[in-house]
Amino acid sequence: MGPRKKSVKTCLMNNEIPEETISDETKDYMNQLSHEVLCHIFRYLPLQDIMCMECLSRKLKEAVTLYLRVVRVVDLCAGRWWEYMPSGFTDSSFLTLLKKMPDVEQLYGLHPRYLERRRVRGHEAFSIPGVLEALQACPNLVGVETSHLELVESIWTYMPHVHILGKFRNRNGAFPIPPENKLKIPIGAKIQTLHLVGVNVPEIPCIPMLRHLYMKWVRLTKPQPFKDFLCISLRTFVMRNCAGPTNSLKYVPLVTGLASARNLEHLEMVRVPFLGGLIQHVVEDSWRSGGFRNLHTIVLGACKNALEVDLGYLIITAARRLHEVRIQPSLTKDGVFSALKMAELEFPQFETLHLGYVDEFLLQSRMANADLVKYGLADVVENPGIITDIGMKAVNEVFSCIKYLAIYNCPHLHNPYNWISDHSRWTRLVDINLVRCHALKLDSFGQFIELLPSLEFISLDQMFREPPKGCARVGLSAGTGIGVSSALVSNQNSNNDNDNNAQNNANIHDNNHHHPDDSDEENDFRPDLQPGEQQFAADGPSGLQRVVKPTPITVHDSESDDEEDSLELQEVWIPKNGARRYSEREEKSGESVQSRELSVSGKGKTPLRKRYSSHQMGQSKQCPLEESSCEKGCQVTSEQIKADMKAARDIPEKKKNKDVYPSCSSATASTAGASSSHSTASQSPDFVRTVNSGGSSEPSPSEVDVSRQCVCSPGGSEDSEAMEEGDAESSVCPRCCCHRPQEPQRRTSRCSDEERPSTSRACVVNGPDEVAKTKPRHAMKRKRTADKSTSTSDPVIEDDHVQVLVLKSKNLVGVTMTNCGITDLVLKDCPKMMFIHATRCRVLKHLKVENAPIVNRFDYAQCKKLNMDQVLDQILRMPPERNRIIYLRPMQQVDTLTLEQKLFSGPYPYHICIIHEFSNPPNVRNKVRIRSWMDTIANINQELIKYEFFPEATRSEDDLKKYPKYPWGREIYTLEGVVDGAPYSMISDFPWLRSLRAAEPNSFARYDFEDDEESTIYAPRRKGQLSADICMETIGEEISEMRQMKKGVFQRVVAIFIHYCDVNGEPVEDDYI
Repeated sequence: MGPRKKSVKTCLMNNEIPEETISDETKDYMNQLSHEVLCHIFRYLPLQDIMCMECLSRKLKEAVTLYLRVVRVVDLCAGRWWEYMPSGFTDSSFLTLLKKMPDVEQLYGLHPRYLERRRVRGHEAFSIPGVLEALQACPNLVGVETSHLELVESIWTYMPHVHILGKFRNRNGAFPIPPENKLKIPIGAKIQTLHLVGVNVPEIPCIPMLRHLYMKWVRLTKPQPFKDFLCISLRTFVMRNCAGPTNSLKYVPLVTGLASARNLEHLEMVRVPFLGGLIQHVVEDSWRSGGFRNLHTIVLGACKNALEVDLGYLIITAARRLHEVRIQPSLTKDGVFSALKMAELEFPQFETLHLGYVDEFLLQSRMANADLVKYGLADVVENPGIITDIGMKAVNEVFSCIKYLAIYNCPHLHNPYNWISDHSRWTRLVDINLVRCHALKLDSFGQFIELLPSLEFISLDQMFREPPKGCARVGLSAGTGIGVSSALVSNQNSNNDNDNNAQNNANIHDNNHHHPDDSDEENDFRPDLQPGEQQFAADGPSGLQRVVKPTPITVHDSESDDEEDSLELQEVWIPKNGARRYSEREEKSGESVQSRELSVSGKGKTPLRKRYSSHQMGQSKQCPLEESSCEKGCQVTSEQIKADMKAARDIPEKKKNKDVYPSCSSATASTAGASSSHSTASQSPDFVRTVNSGGSSEPSPSEVDVSRQCVCSPGGSEDSEAMEEGDAESSVCPRCCCHRPQEPQRRTSRCSDEERPSTSRACVVNGPDEVAKTKPRHAMKRKRTADKSTSTSDPVIEDDHVQVLVLKSKNLVGVTMTNCGITDLVLKDCPKMMFIHATRCRVLKHLKVENAPIVNRFDYAQCKKLNMDQVLDQILRMPPERNRIIYLRPMQQVDTLTLEQKLFSGPYPYHICIIHEFSNPPNVRNKVRIRSWMDTIANINQELIKYEFFPEATRSEDDLKKYPKYPWGREIYTLEGVVDGAPYSMISDFPWLRSLRAAEPNSFARYDFEDDEESTIYAPRRKGQLSADICMETIGEEISEMRQMKKGVFQRVVAIFIHYCDVNGEPVEDDYI
């Protein structure tokens, strides 16, 4: 080794500054780089940014010029194929740009927002001739990517050697098909992927290079558009809802051309009227040479001439590689799968089967079939699939590896449990999606789910709908139209022996005799409810017009949709001066609703029960006045109706009184009259006194003592005395206009006194032998009952049909329900269940969780009868093994103070956060963002408890007794704000949240995220609070304070997000549901 070199320290002059001391900001690193390095950097920049660099310096301009001179691939949209190219181009500027790129071979992103068809002299614009001139200035140009119909046609015409790169998708497609959207495809066009939507095309010629052809809403204008069709490289063929020739024979070249495409993988034909049996013959001729052998997806929808053999031959031919099959309803039959079973084939790659497939356009379009035919589509009317349980058993025997099953509108499926056999175990089924299979039995479905070992997801749409009120009594299946005449259904109630009308008319009194020891639970007829009592929801008696219902504003209780519609106007029949008055339900807001009068002109339906003697009318019992908000509808006996009709006919037209009375909220009145000599009842502003012009029915002394007590006067002294001084038979309270019961055997309403709504007015006139009365209310479960009848048009009052979905599955992850008639959901044993989504389930009320420890997302939207208190209590009582988020969109008013008190004072071992969101239309920003930070709060707590020996909070019985008042042992605070113009309010006891929101951003802050505290409740990314460890550094002081105060924290948190956009009872349309 040689001697070490001595270091020499240089001496600086006073005016010299060392290079190291020059600030980094003054250095020009870019100009120090070579042109080669700059050109390499430009490869990673969008073209728009590269062009901007020309203006920065001379060296960068030179580098840009060099880069454009050698570049071969240019993208004008920077990889965003769905966007438009930069605006501002003209013919001259675009030509200048492309002249700078003489070696360009592939030009992507040529998606102009607008192009002129022709040049205008003296006017600078961006036109099709200008673009073609610029493209022709590139001698090495090989391909262009565009989405402009006229431009691509011009390229095919004037530059036939240029390929159309990527996927050609026109962007102005619509239905009905715009006449200006035209495209003529030349023979041998150099294109690989052609997606046409809403375009007029003369024909589909021979295109050897074409690999993917997608046609939706395409009008084929030539008489024989497939005459020259031959695409030997085709892999995907989709033809949906196209307007082509109506003659089935003209589709023969199409099918034979598809058979020539040996690599065809995806075949989808929707509303293509090809000749029935054509595919069978083509497959027989071509399968040996490879025709249809490589198909992995087969879709047939609304092809009116398609036969089972067409589908079967395609499936058999493609068995080796088949992945997915979607079958239209007319081919969804047992015979298809029985034949496939007989073929004894194996489908090793098969995964997805859709039975009863209907295209989305046909489901979502509001056009009738006649309108679609008018626009050129094939005339097709689909009927539901007729597959039965036997066919479903064969499905799994044929497709033993099936993973995804979807069934749409197959009303002949009844018992899913029967789909399982020794050779049909459904062992690999992961996802099941059922839509509108009305006859499927709920209990059998639950048993079927329990036996599926791999099932993870269940989706139910329009399933298990509640039966229309009364259908079960006349032998009809719920809403399907499938059933038997009620004359063939054996009576299951001894209350009513309505064998035939002759016996009815001859033995009315005997039929009205009740058997006290009859206890049929299904119909639950009460001894005091007459079989002739009817809820007047249909047409009125003969000679009276039917009520025209107004648009419903609010929905109060538990009738079915049809019943709610028919009961929007509730009738009070009053034989006073021949006038009829109606009591209409008030809105929840308490606004007074005017009663309406109905003219007596016109003819309605004749009542079912016609001939009644006068003594039978006098002996008929009265229907009670229903004042509960839980019940609506006017129950009127047939005798009462006849009496009212007689009174209406006897009173001259000119003497009809047109008085209008305010109505009681959700109240109905049952009145009766027997003669035309009724005196008019005197009416005061507070009440209407009932007057009896004939005989009176005196109550027993014991009944007067017990039942003459009014709700508004607990003592009953003043009003009772006032009533005794007045008419003895009058049963109207002078203070609240409540009707007192006067008969011992009246049916009692099922609402307690506390639940009784306040009433303001009543309009009642009693007949000679009948008095309208209200019964004392008992706190017991309300059953809705009805008389047995022979027609679904007869009014019925029933409770919601209880339907309990019991889920027991080892691997089930989630269940989604939409428009289902489930009333109770029970999670019996679902150890892997993670989410429950319920949307527009009208009668869904309760949730019971027996064993589902890790379910953490609950989504209840527009479920109008949901018992929020019960559902929240059930969720919060689950062991705190997971953080949970509950999203609610109630359709009734919510008492927020009571709700908050119940949640924060309850025995729930969670930190609770309640967010009230008032955006309308609904905004999901807060709902989505809360998931990003609620887990962070819980993670901090778990870290402190596990590693920092922080005390853990409890909510035992002793804790509840220790903190009986606000804030119930919690640190409750409120945050309010506005997001996208809509206010929100959050009340919570989440620890650390306020300190984290107020903290300054740290070095981990990310500003590429658009949210901050002005647009959402809490934006952790903008603060840089990306993990629990980083957050704990920010809130160290607060942690120390809580440790000194010995305040514990819970390990888990619950967020309850309540959206108030639907509380008025009208659902708000929302794309996010």
